Amino acid sequence: FALGHSRDLTMAIPEKVSLFLLVVAWYLGNTGYNIYNKKALNLIHAHWTVAFAQLVVGVLWCIIMWGTGLRKAPRLTTKDWMSLAPIGLFAAAAHGGSVLALGAGAVSFAQIVKACEPVFAAVVALLVPPVETKPALAYLMLLVIVGGVGLACVKEGKGVEINYFAFGWASFANLAAALKGKLGKDKTHQLKAQKDKNMDSANVYAVMNILSALWTLIVVLGTEAGGLKGTWEHAVAEGAAGCKKDPLGAKCFSANDIIFNVVASGVFYYLYNEFAFAFTAKVGPVTSSVLNTLKRVIIIVVTSIIFGEIMDKNAMIGSAVAIAGTMFYSLAEMQGAKPKAH
Repeated sequence: FALGHSRDLTMAIPEKVSLFLLVVAWYLGNTGYNIYNKKALNLIHAHWTVAFAQLVVGVLWCIIMWGTGLRKAPRLTTKDWMSLAPIGLFAAAAHGGSVLALGAGAVSFAQIVKACEPVFAAVVALLVPPVETKPALAYLMLLVIVGGVGLACVKEGKGVEINYFAFGWASFANLAAALKGKLGKDKTHQLKAQKDKNMDSANVYAVMNILSALWTLIVVLGTEAGGLKGTWEHAVAEGAAGCKKDPLGAKCFSANDIIFNVVASGVFYYLYNEFAFAFTAKVGPVTSSVLNTLKRVIIIVVTSIIFGEIMDKNAMIGSAVAIAGTMFYSLAEMQGAKPKAH
């Protein structure tokens, strides 16, 4: 028995180290993405195009991995791709909405509103069949989340002050993410269960990334593509003018700086999502949701320092309340999911 117990511990330690490294890589990747994404969005005002370019970086990564044989390529039929297309649409909307929210306002504010994602998920679970209910405590925590976000929108001495573009796009992203989770859960589980299709967690995300890129391309062609050349030239000219005024200032940049920040944000975006998917596959969605909530704290602190985003007292208290509510919502959901003893 002692020998068997020792073997269990030996196996458990590498597994715990593996999980820890996945979380570290996930957090570093997500923080890096938010930094380079915000820098890219500050330099060029073609935000759907930036979102598309980030997804293209992931598509190229998939092609390299599959083409070199470092990872087995998924074996999906046309029917499989078509069944996943609506899920890819919501994934594209979630990513695009998040990028536009970050482009419209402070990273910290977008992250605070993104903490409302469980509210949207709970509503979608009740409205979209099959109906799913949560424990009473989880619903109570939704009120805490909404209250926290509301408090964060109240500026001391000014009353309610909301960046409606950032709030609207972040909420749009939350709704899209909730629909993606609801509609995609069963389909992706079915594909994962069919071992011949090679749809592990990494390939599930890769396929979603490809579909997201295709849907986002349609949006770019319908919105920004026509004026993209002029937008690019204006951004480069603006950077050159900034360099003349202050060569060391934040407004001094070149075309290479724009390209670097877009590509870097794409690399970090793909990698952090792949690490997050791998972690979720090992521990389950609820534990992953708790850590995703804690991740927001790190992103808010780091980006506030880097970009000089000043948060007043209400914003700090409100964000803390909203993030704590999200974490306790996840814990309440976890408790409710445990099988009851008979």
